[in-house]
Amino acid sequence: MSDSAEQATGYTSYVLPAHQKVGRWSLTMAWWALFSAMFWLYIAIASAGAVGVFNTVVGMVLSTITYGLVNMVLTRFAARTGLSVEEFSRTLFGLVGSALATLIFAATAIYYAVFEGSIIAVALESFFGGSIVMWYAIVVAYAIPLVAGGVQNWLDKLNGFLLPLYVAGLVAVVIAATVIRGVPTDWIGHAAASSPLPGWVTSYLIYMGVWVMMMYTFDYARLGREKDEKFHAHVNFGWVFYAFTFGLNGAVGIYIVSAWNLEASEAGVVQAFISSLGFFGLVIIFVSQTRINTANYYLASLNLGSFMERVFNLRLPRFVWVVVSAVIAFLFMLTNVLSYLLKALAWQGVFVTAWVAIALVYIAMHRRTPKGVLPEVRPEKLRPVSAGAVAWLLASGTGIVLTEQTTIPLASQFAPLITVAMAAGLYYASCKIQSPPAITPEAAEELAAGSHEDKAAARL
Repeated sequence: MSDSAEQATGYTSYVLPAHQKVGRWSLTMAWWALFSAMFWLYIAIASAGAVGVFNTVVGMVLSTITYGLVNMVLTRFAARTGLSVEEFSRTLFGLVGSALATLIFAATAIYYAVFEGSIIAVALESFFGGSIVMWYAIVVAYAIPLVAGGVQNWLDKLNGFLLPLYVAGLVAVVIAATVIRGVPTDWIGHAAASSPLPGWVTSYLIYMGVWVMMMYTFDYARLGREKDEKFHAHVNFGWVFYAFTFGLNGAVGIYIVSAWNLEASEAGVVQAFISSLGFFGLVIIFVSQTRINTANYYLASLNLGSFMERVFNLRLPRFVWVVVSAVIAFLFMLTNVLSYLLKALAWQGVFVTAWVAIALVYIAMHRRTPKGVLPEVRPEKLRPVSAGAVAWLLASGTGIVLTEQTTIPLASQFAPLITVAMAAGLYYASCKIQSPPAITPEAAEELAAGSHEDKAAARL
């Protein structure tokens, strides 16, 4: 991305001006860093182990369609308005609610950075030996300079260069595993565990657990130019991206773990790569996790900075929040993170799915809004807490209760869908009680001009 784009991504407290948007290629390469997470291989393996490969494929296809449709709507809205998740959440929930949204988003991004960073550390330790704490520190430290000045300036180029290497690695690991181990005979017909739900429904619900990708989409899509809207809606952030991310990664993950007869875990994926390709497998893991963690740390720092500014009026350069995010991730790595991280992600996933449902309802209700009229984001014009925030908290609280209760197992499994339906219904009702404020085209132009001139506000 260009230098002007670097300024653009720092304006998290203002509407993004049209002249600060970035080109199609830069945004595509920056975003497709998320394609190469080992997590996508693992989630397919976990689903296949639970409900079988056929049901997992059905779940993947339905998830790809869902993600494609939802992100098509979010992408077009974000590109048209230039709003970030934090800014849009001000309109949806008020100032306090927007702070909570950024905190949840930042925490989720940090947690995923812990997952993916740990994969690199484990791979390096298994190959070279040494202290795992040392590898944790190295993995976190080298990510800081990449992200601190990078997503805006050159990280798109880095990710563009690394993308072919990752794709080549996926092809190579399948070929190598087949040559060494032979074609696994039972990977298509893998036995599924019994479940009261149809297997494809369970698989679909598993993929609902990562709807945070839709919030990721929003913060990236705001940088897109309106003339590239169709491309971004269908290809970059839409069904094409998820066909590769879910489909290609998932198929490779299931195949190689079955070939090596390994456990369904991220460590199992690492072992399959290294067993198949040796040092080159380690390189592919390093490339893939470096790409995904650029996005994780970037969004963590962006939203952590927004939260600290909103709650504590603490405005610091984004570089500071990159360092803080990295330190937090390192400290998490030192603990028995899996004992509570999965629980935290489950709870945060409830808030995220509710946020997505509410965002879609807002966009649908305002689809006929005249061009140039934007959601109100100016703090002095907004309430601390809106009726929308009450709807969000009620739906999310219900979702958490349903997730944690054990009396009705089906209610627990359907908690994501119930949360989405409840959030949408409650938010629609709240809008009838208290309509979200809007900003006129004239005021929007003044706001955009102010964001361009107020360079001191940019967290670069």
